[in-house]
Order: sequence, then C-alpha cells, then structure tokens
Amino acid sequence: MEETNREAVATAVQRVAGMLQRSDQLDKVEQYRRREARKKASVEARLKAAIQSQLDGVRTGLSQLHNALGDVKDIQNSLADVSKDWRQSINTIENLKDVKDAVVQHSQLASAVENLKNIFSVPEIVADTQVLIEQAELLEAHRKLMDLECSRDDLMYEQYRMDSKNTHDMNLIRNYFGEVQGLSDDLAKQLWMVLQRAMGTVRRDPTMLVSVVRIIEREEKIDRRMLDRKKQTGFIPPGRPKSWKEKMFEVLEGTVTTRIEGSQSVTREADKMWMVRLLEITRKYVLDDLIVVKNLMVQCFPPHYNTFDRFFKLYHNAVSMRVQELAAEDLEANEIVSLLTWVLNTYKSEEMMGHPELLTEYDINLMDPLLPQEVVDELLSKYLQTFTSNITGWLRKALETDKKDWFKETEPEADQDGYYQTTLPAIVFQMFEQNLQVAAQINETFKEQVLKLCLKQMNSFLVRYREEAIAYKEDHLRDRQLPQCYVQYMIAIINNCHTFKESINSLKKKYFKSTEPTQNDAAIEKTLNDVAKDGCQFLLDEVFLDLEHHLNELLTRKWLTGTHAVDTICVTVEDYFNDFARIKKPFNTEMTSEAHRRVVVEYIKAVMQKRITFKNADERREGADRMIKEAEQFKFLFKKLTAGEETDRLCDAIAAIAEVFKLTDPTLLYLEVSTLVSKYPDIREEHIVALLAMRGDASRDMKQMIMETLNQNKPTYSGITQPIFKDITVPTVTMTSMSSSMAATANKLLK
Repeated sequence: MEETNREAVATAVQRVAGMLQRSDQLDKVEQYRRREARKKASVEARLKAAIQSQLDGVRTGLSQLHNALGDVKDIQNSLADVSKDWRQSINTIENLKDVKDAVVQHSQLASAVENLKNIFSVPEIVADTQVLIEQAELLEAHRKLMDLECSRDDLMYEQYRMDSKNTHDMNLIRNYFGEVQGLSDDLAKQLWMVLQRAMGTVRRDPTMLVSVVRIIEREEKIDRRMLDRKKQTGFIPPGRPKSWKEKMFEVLEGTVTTRIEGSQSVTREADKMWMVRLLEITRKYVLDDLIVVKNLMVQCFPPHYNTFDRFFKLYHNAVSMRVQELAAEDLEANEIVSLLTWVLNTYKSEEMMGHPELLTEYDINLMDPLLPQEVVDELLSKYLQTFTSNITGWLRKALETDKKDWFKETEPEADQDGYYQTTLPAIVFQMFEQNLQVAAQINETFKEQVLKLCLKQMNSFLVRYREEAIAYKEDHLRDRQLPQCYVQYMIAIINNCHTFKESINSLKKKYFKSTEPTQNDAAIEKTLNDVAKDGCQFLLDEVFLDLEHHLNELLTRKWLTGTHAVDTICVTVEDYFNDFARIKKPFNTEMTSEAHRRVVVEYIKAVMQKRITFKNADERREGADRMIKEAEQFKFLFKKLTAGEETDRLCDAIAAIAEVFKLTDPTLLYLEVSTLVSKYPDIREEHIVALLAMRGDASRDMKQMIMETLNQNKPTYSGITQPIFKDITVPTVTMTSMSSSMAATANKLLK
C-alpha cells in the first residue's frame, strides 16, 4: 500500500511539474486544481458504481445457490421414495406376466379378426386379381394385391412378435398365401411389358404408363415402410423389398439399348452402304424418341425422376456402346470415315442431339465423348494406312490405263486451247479431291494429314511416271514407226506436268490453311520439271534423228556445189514445231530455244569436223556466202517459231565463222579471228585451229603469227549468257596440223 502511495505521489509531482513549466502558468493554478478535483470526483463515482454492481451480482449468485441446494435435497428425497416403491413392486410385475401374454394373444386375435374376411376369401381374391392382370386393369389388380399382401404381412408380423422362432406357424401362413407372390410376379411382368413399349404406349395410351408409374411409386413407399419396421423389430415380409423402381430403370435402359442395337437392318454383304444406313436410322430413332420423351413422357413421371435427363443419358450411353462395337469391327476405309463423321459432327449437330427442341433441356457438351480419343486416333491411323494402300493401287491403275492410251492409233484429246492432254491428271486429282472432301468432314487436322499423304504419294507416282515416259521413248526407238502417235502423246505427257502443277497448287490453296511449303513440294516440283524436260528432249531427239542425214551433208563438197539440206532442215523443223505448238508454256518456249541452239551447234560441228578444205578464194567466198545465207534462213525460221523474239546471237556465230572464211587478205585474218573470239569467249584452241585448217591457205608461220597477235590482244572474258562452242568437239586429226609451239601459244591465249 505504501509503495502504491509513493507511486501516486511521484506521478502527481510529475504532472504538476508538467503543468507549471512557465511563469505565466502560475496564474492558472486555481483552474488546474478545480479541473483535477473534477477528474478525481468522476473516477471515485465510477469506482463506487463498479463495486456496487459486483456486490449485487454476488448477492444474486448466493440466492441461486441456496435455491439449488433446496432442489437437490428434494430430488434426493424423491429418488429415495421411487427406489422404495420399485423394491415393493418387483413381485407384482412378475405376477403380471400372464397378463402380458394375454395382451399379445389378444393383439394377434384382433389382427386375425380384422383380416378374417380376407383370409377366408384369399382364393377368390387371387382369382379376381389374376383376371384383372390379364385384362390389363393394373391399378385395380394392384389394389387387391396390396390387400392380400397386407393381410399376410400383418399375420406374419403378429406371429413373429409372439414367437419369432416358431417357423411352423410362419410357414403355415406363407403357404396359405403362396399364390400371392405369383400374382406379384405376374403383375411385375405386365409392368415391365408396358415399360418396354413405353415409346409406343405414351403416344397411344399415356394413362397406362401413368398407372404403371403410380403402382411402382406405391410399392416404393411400402418398401420403405417395411425396411423401417425391420430396423425396429427385425421382421420383414417375404418378397420385400421389391425394388420395382430400380427394376423399372433397368427395363428402360434395356429397352433403349435394344432399340439402338435393333436399328441395323442390313449387312455389308447385302449393301455396301450399310454403315450409312445404320447411322441414319440410329439418328432418326434417337431424335424422334427424345422429342417424344420431352413432349409426352416427362408428364407421366414424377418431377424428381428427372425423366428427360435420365433418358438423354440412357440414349447417349446406348449409342456410345453401339459405336464402340462398330469401331471394334474390321471396317473399310469408307466405313471408318462414315462412322467418324457421324460421331464427331452429326451426333452433336442440329440434326441430332443439338436439335433446337433438345438444347433447351440438356447440354450435350456435358456428356462424355461417344468414342474415347484413343479409339478415334486408332481409327484415323487405320484409315490412313488403308488409304495409303488404296491410293497406291489407284495411282498405279490410273497410270497403267494412261499407258495403254499412249499406244493408240488416234491422237490424244485436246483442251479448249488446243493443247494435247490425257485424262490422267483429271483422274488423279478427282481421286484426291474426293478423299479430301471426305477427310474434311471429320476435322481440319485430319484433312491436312490426308493432303500431305496425297502429296507424298504424288511424289512417288511422278517418279514412276517419269520412268514410264523414258520406257515409252525407248520402245519407240526400237521401231520408230510405232506408236503411230508417239509425238502427240509425248506432248500430252509434257502438258500433263503443267496440269499437275496447277492442280497441286489448287488443292493446297483449297485444303491447306498454312502458306508454308510442305516437305514434298520441292521434290514434286523437281520431278515434274524433270519429266517435262525429258519429254522435250525426247521430242528434239526425234526431230534430229530425222535431220541426221541432212546435217551430215553440211559443209561437204556436195553442199558446196549446191544441195537443199538446209531447206529440208528448216521445213522439217517447222513441220515438227507445228505439232509442238500444242505444248504449253513455258515448255514450248524452252523447247524452241533448245532446238535453235542445237541446230546452230550441229551446223558449227559440221564446220569443225573439216568435212571440206577450201582450195581457193572462190571456194571460200562461195562457202561463206552459202553459210551467211543459211544463217539467215535459220534466223527467219526461229524468229517465226518464237513469234518475233530475238534469235540473232546464235545464228550470228555461223555468220562470224563465214567472215573468217570469206576474208581475202590473209594479213587481216587475225583481226577476224580476234573479233570471233571477242564475241564468243567460250571458243577453244582446237576450234580456231580447225577454222584455220578449213580455210586451206594459212601457212604455219601465218597461223603462229595470228596466235601471237591474239595473245597480245587477248579479249576480256565477261561471262557467257548462252554458250555455243562449249559442247562442240573437234576431231583430233585436225589438231595434228599444228606445231607444238603454236599449240602452246594458243593455250596461253585461251586458257
């Protein structure tokens, strides 16, 4: 207490010191004193109120404890009185055992009396009930059945209460009511029969279905009551619980399953379109039945049955089981596509489960997929394997059919622009188009897989196509009279390459979303170009086989004296190119350029082969004039074939060589040779040697001087756009005319 006082004094001193820190605060001492006095009075008042409240609570608690003590004493006294009375009444209870037995017996007799009328009339009621069941008076039959079961169950329950171990009496009652269980079974059969025909019944006589549901609901209530009594007494009547509600749903599930499984009316052997027919029948059955359930059957069942949801799931599960069974069969490619298209697209569309009348009742997206994804993947993989095998066979067969056409005696068909073609591209891409349309019905990813597979097979097919074209050419070379339309069909083969390119691009644009090239694009492009180039080369070979005799006449004595070799060459080339006009661009243009180059090269080859050596200036002039004239003929011919395009450079090579021959002043010979080398830098040493040798008037010293002069004024090489002399070889005999020193000089010049 003293310590508390000291702390209070110290606190007070501290507060006073805080209040009187400045001299002007001394004037307010009285004001501070009154304020602290008011605070002290307020605190004391609160303390008094708190203490008074605590005292009142303690007083009330003591009063309640006193009352409780009195109550406990009263209870003790009462318990003592009860214990005393109980001890005195033990003997009295034992004396009432006979009364108890009499009460139980009286209860049994009362139950027997109550059911006496039914007991004596059991055979009659059974017969009436049987008739009612046969007449489909189900509600009335069930009422009588309930009366019979109630009488039997009450008697058996009373017997169970009196003596649960007395099996003899229990069996006696059960046997007497033995036909009741048979009636129950017969009635159940009628109920299940009605439920099995529920779809037809609800349309024809919905009250019958309502009666069945009412009977089942009654039995459910009785089952629940019997089970509750069993928990209390341990007794349950025979045949309980019947569980007819559970059985009803089993019957409905079986009915739905049977309806789905029974929709297959044809087999693969009887109808190739059996899968399409089966799926269409299933679609129609399911949609019609669910609409009937929504509009009619829902009204026949209690709301808590969730009838539509239940039927929706039943049909979904039944359809799922059926399509899984179908998926497990050995399906053909078209059957796989039909099944997957139906499962992945049709099933959830407005034509079936997504029908507007059904969408308001249930969301199909909440259901599991009809087919597990692994089954779908397996079917797609199987389809791709089958498709690969089929398309290989189809392409082989199409190529064999096209090959037969190549040997016909009639020309191939021409398109609207007059270009020769065969039906092969149309057949191939119609085949691709049909399969891609089918694949597109499944999904986008699968469609692109099929397109890539088509392109892969196309690449292999084109390799075989090229091989067959080469074999076709080799067959022709063994007998150039056969086939009669070799040129026309080779043109058609070339044009087919152009058609193939266009068709492939069209397919990719139509069925492939990505603009990125596929892994087969480059190979297909290369193979098509190779086939077209081979075809053009084969046709040019055909032309030059006919020209071979006339080309051999060039730059010979016979040619110098006057022949029509070049005239014949031009006529022959023009005649062939009238047919070649039916080749599509760019192959037509490329072929014309190559023919032009080969004609000029063959002409210059004739020069380099030294078939003639001019004896004098007159022969050189006459030969040069003829060469210039023939070069102009070639220019005119190929300008005509190329529709006026530039053709001078190649033919000018002939004219340039002619100028070397035509020159009369040998001292200027090196200038002409230098001009020739500057125009055609691909000309080689042996070419110059051959030209000088053909002139016939160049001495060894003059040749050496020309070479040395060319070496001093060597032209600058700036690249060759179209080489001419590159593929021209010179017979070795020509080279022996040059000395070793001159050859070394030429090497330095043209290296």
